[in-house]
Amino acid sequence: MAVKYEFSEHLIKRQYQAEQEMLKELEAGNYTLEHPLVKYNLYLVNPLSAVILFKTEEKVAVTVTVLGKHQPEGNISHTFEPATTHVLPVVGLYSDYSNKVEIRAYRGDSTVVTIDVPDVFEGGNPIISMNTTPEYLEDNIIIVSPSGEFLAVGYDYAGDARWHMNIACVFDIKRLKNGNLIMGSNRLVGLPYYMSGLYEIGTVGKIYKEYRLPGGYHHDEWEMEDGNLLVLTDDFRSETVEDRLVLIDRKTGDILKEWNYADFLVPGMSKSGSWSDHDWFHNNAVWYDKNTNSITLSGRHMDVMVNIDYDSGKLNWIIGDPTGWPREWVDQYFFKPIGNNFEWQYEQHANVITPNGDVMCFDNHHYGNKLKENYVPAKDSFSRGVRYRINTKDMTIEQVWQYGKDRGAEFYSPYISNVEYYNEGHYMIHSGGIAFDKDGNPSEDLGPFQKFAGGMQYSTTVEIDQGVKMLELKTISNFYRAEKLKLYTDGINLDLGEGEILGAMGVTKEFDQEIPAESKGELLPDSCKAELIDEADMFYFKATFEKGQMIMLQLEQGDEIHRYFISTSASQRLAMCCGTFLESDERNTRTFVCKAGLKGVYDVRVIIDDTKYETGVKVTC
Repeated sequence: MAVKYEFSEHLIKRQYQAEQEMLKELEAGNYTLEHPLVKYNLYLVNPLSAVILFKTEEKVAVTVTVLGKHQPEGNISHTFEPATTHVLPVVGLYSDYSNKVEIRAYRGDSTVVTIDVPDVFEGGNPIISMNTTPEYLEDNIIIVSPSGEFLAVGYDYAGDARWHMNIACVFDIKRLKNGNLIMGSNRLVGLPYYMSGLYEIGTVGKIYKEYRLPGGYHHDEWEMEDGNLLVLTDDFRSETVEDRLVLIDRKTGDILKEWNYADFLVPGMSKSGSWSDHDWFHNNAVWYDKNTNSITLSGRHMDVMVNIDYDSGKLNWIIGDPTGWPREWVDQYFFKPIGNNFEWQYEQHANVITPNGDVMCFDNHHYGNKLKENYVPAKDSFSRGVRYRINTKDMTIEQVWQYGKDRGAEFYSPYISNVEYYNEGHYMIHSGGIAFDKDGNPSEDLGPFQKFAGGMQYSTTVEIDQGVKMLELKTISNFYRAEKLKLYTDGINLDLGEGEILGAMGVTKEFDQEIPAESKGELLPDSCKAELIDEADMFYFKATFEKGQMIMLQLEQGDEIHRYFISTSASQRLAMCCGTFLESDERNTRTFVCKAGLKGVYDVRVIIDDTKYETGVKVTC
């Protein structure tokens, strides 16, 4: 067969099957606190986790403690609610280690079980160093989320990995009010990094919900007070990307409200050094401020943070260098700098609104100017966390804090990264996109591209408290964002049952012109190394073609034909906030087709130049 075919069951269904088999095993055995059932990495995606199960005659609270390599500082512990059937998620295991886990009944007996964990990084743990104290970090971990070849990982005070995802769930990771995490799914629906939607997932790895979106998900999300979610998305029918925001219903996944940024901004009115027609705004952060019922958005490719009214979508203000903007826009929406040592941000990420209304962000300071003739080379550049105080009555702006400028190029991240506000004077600054070329010079290219050229990637995460550096984590590889959190939260338990797949995929844009091609009944050449990975609601086609060839993927059902163009032209990407899915060989292509709008069984055929080839594969929609 010319094309390798594989059907991939949804991860939620595979997790449910594993869970049901575990519960049958529990019922079939006589598992007690002294001799419990232990299931390592039950939910398949967190290889530093397990589930421990047993029964007691009376209801009792049970405390589970993963004993630290360096006790007691490395202990991770949680007490679960009283029960007679105990199904206990265990998180915080060590990689490449015989973990000791204590199970202790309240005012009762205890036992210690051993859980052997292999080297889940296969020799590739990306940490360089962690400098902090157990008194400062306590049992929190610092999670860094993917942007390059390494996947999400969380480190404790000693620099030991205590949490890890073995699937590419990319972009921001946040803790929800119910204690679960929210993160991008691992299901790619469009290059370079657009995902099917979001996972609501427990730290043990169980996915409770997938929220699918017609335009996919990228970069960031925000939980509203009522639990609904603001999510950055695209419109795959449009010629532009990263200029849409939606509100989705937490219970159903339905879209409740949508914002199109072209309704309040003019594409191309302002351009950062990375601007393109296709990606004119490049939205990389969203923040809702209940005090003003407004939304703040970060637009990397305009060098601005913009604030809009939640209800009307009307533009309220803009933070950024006004150079090149029309005078009427500057007079109405921009702030006038006051105070000393003020500098604008450039190609920023991760805007934050503090409790007193200040605006923080990670100022990547990429190019460092609006005018091309004044662009700053990487060797002379810096990145920083910065905090601005704005007065919307007087329309003034003052810089009240910064960190990172003095570190120069060694802290310079031209893309990705974030800041976190904990309380006054207590912040995280994550410079996630540091890169050097093969000669050791600060890279003019973004990290993913430098990696292929023989250079090196790094990230540095710092926490500052009242001007004192309390933590610094350094890693090999670029990481999109960093978050500090506990693996256990009060009241959290493992909810059993099958997770939900909510929302809907969108209709994939088709090529509307017929391409003349002769069908010779020949199979697609083996040199294409073609694969079709099929799922219930989408499929993707992987193949290798030569640059400049005209390629069309076609689904055919009698006279019904759906055409999907596969580009083989050289691509120049000025933004790559997640390089996890990049191919080192540009001849390798991936084409994603959602099954929405399709019905029945289709033959899959491929046109190369003027010849139509058979694949021997059918897809059912």
